[in-house]
Amino acid sequence: MPSVPPGGEPAPADGVLPPDALTGLGTRPFGVYVHVPFCATRCGYCDFNTYTATDLGLSSSDDPASPASWLEGLRRELDLAARVLGSPPAADTVFLGGGTPSLLGADGLTAVLDAIRATFGLAPGAEVTTEANPESTTPELLAAIADAGYTRLSLGMQSDVDHVLAVLDRRHTPGAAVSVARSALDAGMRHVNLDLIYGTPTETDDDLRRSLDAVLASGADHVSAYSLIVEDGTALARRVARGELPMPDDDVLADRYEIVDDVLSDAGFGWYEVSNWARTVGARCRHNLGYWSGGDWWGAGPGAHSHVGGVRWWNVRHPARYSKQLAAGESPAEARELLTPDDRHVEQVLLGLRTVDGLPAAVLDNAGRAAAGQAVRDGLLDDGSWARGRAVLTRPGRLLADGVAISLTG
Repeated sequence: MPSVPPGGEPAPADGVLPPDALTGLGTRPFGVYVHVPFCATRCGYCDFNTYTATDLGLSSSDDPASPASWLEGLRRELDLAARVLGSPPAADTVFLGGGTPSLLGADGLTAVLDAIRATFGLAPGAEVTTEANPESTTPELLAAIADAGYTRLSLGMQSDVDHVLAVLDRRHTPGAAVSVARSALDAGMRHVNLDLIYGTPTETDDDLRRSLDAVLASGADHVSAYSLIVEDGTALARRVARGELPMPDDDVLADRYEIVDDVLSDAGFGWYEVSNWARTVGARCRHNLGYWSGGDWWGAGPGAHSHVGGVRWWNVRHPARYSKQLAAGESPAEARELLTPDDRHVEQVLLGLRTVDGLPAAVLDNAGRAAAGQAVRDGLLDDGSWARGRAVLTRPGRLLADGVAISLTG
C-alpha cells in the first residue's frame, strides 16, 4: 500500500497535478533531480535509497532492476513530466544524486543529460551537477562529462584519514578525493564540492583538521559538512548497539562544527546554509538554493521526491517496481501531499532560516516575532539583522537551527 501522510492522498496513475499547482510554473526556480540508486557497496552509515548488484540479484541487463532498465524508465518518466507540466520551463538546474551516479560512466551520464535536454531543455547558464565517489571517477570520465555539459562535481570525500574512512566503510584512500577534485577542475568543471562528515567515532579534532587541510589543497570552491547521524537499521547503528563504537556526542559534534566553520572562514569561504560553505557567491549550489527558497523541481528515479506549486509527491523506491510501472504506462509516484498555506509557511521558516539571508520579519506572525526577539536576546539571532527586519542565525543559532525555526513558527 502507498505510504500516505496525514492530509495526503494516493498519487494518480496518470501523474496529473491539480490545476492550481501549475499556476506560476516558470516564475519560480525550476530544477530536475535524478536519483541514481546504484552503489558498488553500501557504506555502514547510509540509509539512502540505494542498492548494490547483490541487493538487486541482477542476472542480465534486461532485468527490470538493472541500470539499463532504470535509464529506459527515466526516459519514460521525463516524457511523463513534460506531459503533466504542459509547457515545462527549461531547467535552471539539474542534479544527479544517489547512490553513485559516476557508476553510470561517461556514456550513461551523458545519456541522462541528453534526455533532460530533449524533454525540458536547459536554461542559459544552467547549473548541471553530478555526485561521484573517488573510486568510480577517472580523468577521462570527467573530461567527457564536462564536454557533455556538466558544470559541477559533488564528490563524496567524507574524510581524508584512513581510520575514519574505515569506520564509515568508505572504499577510497586518503588523497583520492583531492586528486579527483583537481582533475575535475583541469577538465573544465566550473565548480567542485567536497562532502565531509564530522563526528565519526574514533575521529579526533586533529583528524578533522587534516581533512579540512586536504579540502583546501584540492582547489574545491564549495564544501558541504554534515554531522554523523546514526540511522536506525544501518550497519553503523548495529555496531553502536553492540558496543563496538560509541554514539557520537552532541557536544563533540558542536565543537567539530565550529572547527569546520573556523577553518573554512579563515580560508575565505562563507557559510550560506547551515551545512554549506562557498568560496564565492557564484560557487553556491543553485539547485539546493531552489529547494530552500520554495522553488519547483521534478524528482525522477526510484524514491525521488518532487514539488510543484504546493504539491509534493514521491516515487516508489525499488528500481524494479519503478521500471515496471513506467513500462506499463503508469506514473511511478507512490503518494502525494497537498501542502496547506500553514504547511508552506512552516517550510518557508524551517528552510529559509537555515540560509545566510535568513527570513524577513514580515513572514512571521506576532508569536513568531516575539520568539525571534527572545532568540536575539539569547544570542541565537543576529541583533543587527533583526533591527533591519530580518531573522538571521548567529553561529550559536546555527547549532540550534531547527529548534530556533520551530519557535518562530508560532
